[in-house]
Amino acid sequence: MAVAKTRTSSFSRNLSTASPSLGPGLKCGPNGTVLLSSGIPDLDKILGGGFPLGSLVMVTEDAEAPHHMLLLRNFMAQGLVHSQPLLYASPARDPRGFLGTLPSPATSKDDKSRGPEPDQEKGLRIAWQYKKYFGENQLNFDGQRDGKHEYSSEFDLRKPLERHFINGQRVDCVGIQDSPDLSILRDRCATFLSQFPRNDGSISCAGRIAIQSFCAPQCAYSNMEWEMLSFIRSLKSMVRSSNSVAIITFPPSLLSPSFCKRWQHMADTLLSVKAIQDDDKELAQLLTGYQDMVGFLNVHKVARINTQVPVILEATTFSIKLQKRRYLVLECLNQAPVDGLSGTSYGTSGSCSSSSKTGNLDF
Repeated sequence: MAVAKTRTSSFSRNLSTASPSLGPGLKCGPNGTVLLSSGIPDLDKILGGGFPLGSLVMVTEDAEAPHHMLLLRNFMAQGLVHSQPLLYASPARDPRGFLGTLPSPATSKDDKSRGPEPDQEKGLRIAWQYKKYFGENQLNFDGQRDGKHEYSSEFDLRKPLERHFINGQRVDCVGIQDSPDLSILRDRCATFLSQFPRNDGSISCAGRIAIQSFCAPQCAYSNMEWEMLSFIRSLKSMVRSSNSVAIITFPPSLLSPSFCKRWQHMADTLLSVKAIQDDDKELAQLLTGYQDMVGFLNVHKVARINTQVPVILEATTFSIKLQKRRYLVLECLNQAPVDGLSGTSYGTSGSCSSSSKTGNLDF
């Protein structure tokens, strides 16, 4: 009696590449990457979900305004909320004092105040009700809904982070102002990153490194450009082989153009911030919502880990706004409509009129 052979397909699921078990504040990304939140929901959306573990992020500062500190504060606060160890290096005399300026997550009451008003049209109310089925509030890959283990939090910049988040976490602060060279900082980073060896299985926790104003003039090594470049190269190598993300902010005006280009080339994700000059009338006429902007964010490079496919962004320049002076918001730039004859906005020009003699509209 002949036994029929069961036909099997040559294509089968590889169970070894299934989604790993992730801790709070982490989620799976494309090509087997694991993403970590930047602490700014809008920035996570722009970058395709957040910062990949093992990546180096560099932010060029603006000498006129410390807007880079907004990104740094949210990045650090998000890690502390998720109980992720943090290494913070600063040229300030008291680096630990900076932790008292970190923002606090917005409460549910504050979130409701940011939602649509009850007297809005029915369509918007229905869309708001159904928002829980998609977007930010859907089930994450780790199975957690919004709440205690929310992937990306909304932070209230006017509320300081509660002390128990700072005191109860593994926070290592390093002062780099008086260091004659970078050996001490390199050793501290190596010791910190040794806690998070690369593991493709379960990732219970990830680390964050934040280095502020790396080449500040008050640092003794600020004129050692080759030594600083060597440190960035070694830090990138250590981060790439660990479950962590490192952010370095630096003022490009203090570097020679050639070394500034080298630094930017070392970054996996490269961002820059720029302040808005006061009473810039040309920009005010060109952009809508200019009065609410505090600066611009430019995305120069997005991390490409485990892939060679370039990331295509909808835009590369975004406005930085403080909604209700509390919440950090990033938006695409929108050009105001302009009348070609007078150069003024359609809404204020009043150029559309009706001629009583001909009965035709004059534009």
